[in-house]
Amino acid sequence: MKPCLCLTIAAWVCIALPLAAQTQGYPARPIRSIMTVAGGADVVARLVAQGLTGALGQPVVVETQSGAGGAIGAEAVARAAPDGYTIMLTSASALVMNRFLSKSARLDPLKDFTPITKAFETVALIVTSPALPVGSVRDLVEYAKRHPGKLSYGTSGIGTTHHLSGESIRLLTGIDWVHVPYKGGPPVITDLIGGEIQVGFSILATAAPFLASGKIRVIAVNGAKRYHVIPNVPVVAEELPGYEAPSTWGGYFGPAAMPQSIVDRLHDEIVRILNSPEVRAKAEDIGFPVATSTPEELSAIIRRDIEYTARIVKAVGIRPE
Repeated sequence: MKPCLCLTIAAWVCIALPLAAQTQGYPARPIRSIMTVAGGADVVARLVAQGLTGALGQPVVVETQSGAGGAIGAEAVARAAPDGYTIMLTSASALVMNRFLSKSARLDPLKDFTPITKAFETVALIVTSPALPVGSVRDLVEYAKRHPGKLSYGTSGIGTTHHLSGESIRLLTGIDWVHVPYKGGPPVITDLIGGEIQVGFSILATAAPFLASGKIRVIAVNGAKRYHVIPNVPVVAEELPGYEAPSTWGGYFGPAAMPQSIVDRLHDEIVRILNSPEVRAKAEDIGFPVATSTPEELSAIIRRDIEYTARIVKAVGIRPE
């Protein structure tokens, strides 16, 4: 028994020593920061990358891989070595919801990635055409009830947080309105201005220029609380009691099984950078208020999001394709 034990210990030491040396010298080469989200979040990703480059003494290079709803970028990260040289900025929609939409989805957000920190919340909005005679979500629901099947709302795609929000409102109020999915957020605003749809679900970063010009109107923040930049705009739940807004966060992850020392280093540096006054101000100006977390808190958020999404998808009858 003793020789076997010695061999086992020796084998473990052979594996552990190179890993320990690797983590102590981290980072020794450039780091890839893959971004699976679009729509303005690249500003935050590049600010963090710039800060990490200075703090870690190695270049942190941002790569945008937002195709297939973020699945392509997520696959690249999941397959990467868990050595801290490949990290990812992704969203709740890309990480959690893709698994409910695609039969070929193989990634498990809890098993295939190492959470590092939540980075920000996305300020989501319900916007309308100025020609639509409504000034609030309550007005919108009453109008939809008077005109069943005549009101259409646009989102950035089937199964996104925006789509689930529209379906949640339908389930809660019983209104009959038509979902129009687009490939991304900007076309929603384009068709809203052009009169092709009457309501749009958007993020502040995309909608802001058109709100300022009066081409579209905001009637609600689709989140848990009001946003200080537009303090007079209520959240949906203020007018629809019982409504639960989906999560709209962005966060940093690495491949599964990253060494704890590297996770801790990245977490501490990213949180410090995001909470610096300059970065916080720039992120909030474009509608991405900073909201950091521990890795454990981020895992708990993902579990809640999986439960929420599963419930809505089942109620709506969305089937993976």
